[in-house]
Amino acid sequence: MRLALEITPNLEPLFGTRDENLRLMEDSLGVRIDLRSDAVHVEGPEAGVTRVKGVFQDFEALRRQGVNLHNGELNGMLRLVVADATTTLRSLVDAGKQRSAGIKRAVQPRSVNQRKYVEAIEQSDMVFGVGPAGTGKTYLAVAMAVAAMNAKKVSRMVLVRPAVEAGEKLGFLPGSLQEKVDPYLRPLYDALYDLLEPEKVDKMLEKNVIEVAPLAFMRGRTLNDAFIIMDEAQNLTRMGNNSRAVITGDITQIDLPNPRKSGLVDAINVLEGVEGIRFCHFEDSDVVRHALVQRIVRAYEAAKPQQQELPLGMGEGMEVQGQGREVRKAQQPAKPQ
Repeated sequence: MRLALEITPNLEPLFGTRDENLRLMEDSLGVRIDLRSDAVHVEGPEAGVTRVKGVFQDFEALRRQGVNLHNGELNGMLRLVVADATTTLRSLVDAGKQRSAGIKRAVQPRSVNQRKYVEAIEQSDMVFGVGPAGTGKTYLAVAMAVAAMNAKKVSRMVLVRPAVEAGEKLGFLPGSLQEKVDPYLRPLYDALYDLLEPEKVDKMLEKNVIEVAPLAFMRGRTLNDAFIIMDEAQNLTRMGNNSRAVITGDITQIDLPNPRKSGLVDAINVLEGVEGIRFCHFEDSDVVRHALVQRIVRAYEAAKPQQQELPLGMGEGMEVQGQGREVRKAQQPAKPQ
């Protein structure tokens, strides 16, 4: 099937940087797209050509409504459109508007797994977001929490993160308790200030409408009417009535000594299939940071088997050697007085 699409004013952003969006549609939909002086010529299977036509029509309709999508956002949305025949640009933008009410930046998933994650948070009381750094686990969770508060679905937001690196030595760090733990909570603050005006964030923090706290401080508490985000955490028993929780983590970056079992890994194994709990797994292809981050994640994934075996083997060897030295020391005859 062949089709000529009209070149309308300001259509260029749809093409993407170096025509990357056109190449995405070509590769995913099995079509050929040629830019001519008079029109955009599309050739290929009828289904693919029809979907390309729908993308061009939606983009033009959104532009006339004043919706201008920047390239990173548009590329992510097009990935969703080509992956699912029932998804359109307009439906994604409309869903993003609903989630972004009262937020200065649009909340828009940029991959299929991110979309599943956002939909799971909307539909379930507890959601696990598991995957490598840069996949949007924390940012999207904070955005959904802000959206839920703006829609009056919850009355407060509780953001929890462990200060694992500090361990039991917080007392030796300089400054007040808040100054000691703030560096470990910085990813949550960054997301808040990116989504809301700084003055509004400060006011909500002051009134405890938004509470940011280290995981250790959650013991003994029951949180009602709250949106709880446990970033890089595994304690799941803080939920009260009319609350929902999002637990994020990366099982490849567990800050625990080898002999101790990760609570996140244990929770995934134990809670799989429990009604009301959804698990969303991210991959390196979901990374939305610099392209180099994707390559770093892939490199560590490839090296993971060696990394898991080496410390354990070395640790066991060192322990045996240490015990041997103690035995030899004990067996040495006493020196003459």
